[in-house]
Amino acid sequence: MSDDKRKKGKIRAEFRKGYDARRRQGDLTRNYADDAEQLDDIERTERLTGKGRHTRKRVVTADISPTAAAGFQVDLQVSDANSMMGRVLRVHGLVSIVRTDQGNFECATRGLLKSLATDLQHVLVAGDRVTVRPVGAGQGVVLRVEPRRNFIRRTSKGKQQIIAANLDLAIIVTSAAEPLLKPNLVDRILVTAEAAGIEPLVVINKVDLVDRSTLQQIVGVWSQLGYRVLQVSATECRGLAPLRDRLQGCDSVLIGQSGVGKSSLLNAIDPEYRRRVASVSEENFKGRHTTTVAELLPLAMGGHVIDTPGIRQFQLFDVIPAEVVNCFCDLRVFVDRCRFPSCTHTHEVECGVRDALADGFLDGRRYDSYCQMRSDAVEG
Repeated sequence: MSDDKRKKGKIRAEFRKGYDARRRQGDLTRNYADDAEQLDDIERTERLTGKGRHTRKRVVTADISPTAAAGFQVDLQVSDANSMMGRVLRVHGLVSIVRTDQGNFECATRGLLKSLATDLQHVLVAGDRVTVRPVGAGQGVVLRVEPRRNFIRRTSKGKQQIIAANLDLAIIVTSAAEPLLKPNLVDRILVTAEAAGIEPLVVINKVDLVDRSTLQQIVGVWSQLGYRVLQVSATECRGLAPLRDRLQGCDSVLIGQSGVGKSSLLNAIDPEYRRRVASVSEENFKGRHTTTVAELLPLAMGGHVIDTPGIRQFQLFDVIPAEVVNCFCDLRVFVDRCRFPSCTHTHEVECGVRDALADGFLDGRRYDSYCQMRSDAVEG
């Protein structure tokens, strides 16, 4: 980030609850009972003064920038002559693997970063650009996380889960069969990518298992909305050339439900990856979650791709019901035709969206996706 957009200074940051919690220095009643003459020597100012060092807020040195809130409340400054820049490849619990110009480092995370009060499920994610201080052979400490350019996120267990960061392309992988294609899940990721300013690309894998004519309707709907859709077969290496060309030179993420063949696609594009794959369950045709952590992989043709674990649901994060319609590029163009400014587009009369649906200008399945996402936002 250029110096004209970054302001260095001090900022008051909030920390997680329980950070450096106050502890009593002793039991006043017991001390008094043991030796009443020493009562005057006991610290009496604890309840009369402020919290002091026990407050959940601290003044820290930070870079204040327009993107500082992209994942963190403050962008901490680091003054360490031995530090170096790196990229997070993958995260295993409290340990992250970071690639630098001097090789890969197994890194812990600076305590101050872990203590900052955020709504994140994890501090670091694959794709993060970080500052690392080496502390031994192949060991290091992550001192700072650079502001994220963008990210794909969802709600997981009531918290924000960032799946991958700093992306040019979001490749939404689904399958024509085994498991069945879930258009509503694809819609959720499409609107999330669009809101984040990341170009989406829909890839339908396993087209060798079905009659491709059955996919024409759903492919036509997404294509008419301006989304590029590729129909491929990883097992037969069909239709992979356009995908390989699009991956070249950009940072992308593969995201989709378990079992659709994300790792198989990577192996077909570059056999050197040798990603572990498995067949779907014979009982329910669902994936077996062979990929357990998101991992940033360098591409021989330039760029990077992040392989992610399979997902079974994708709930939008921090979206109020009134904002959901703006995430649908096909619905929002009709909002100005609604009679009421507070129209929910679900039951009102003289609703521009519902009239467009009745006149055939909107796809019914896309409208159902909108209604479901809005209902989820109300419940959340």
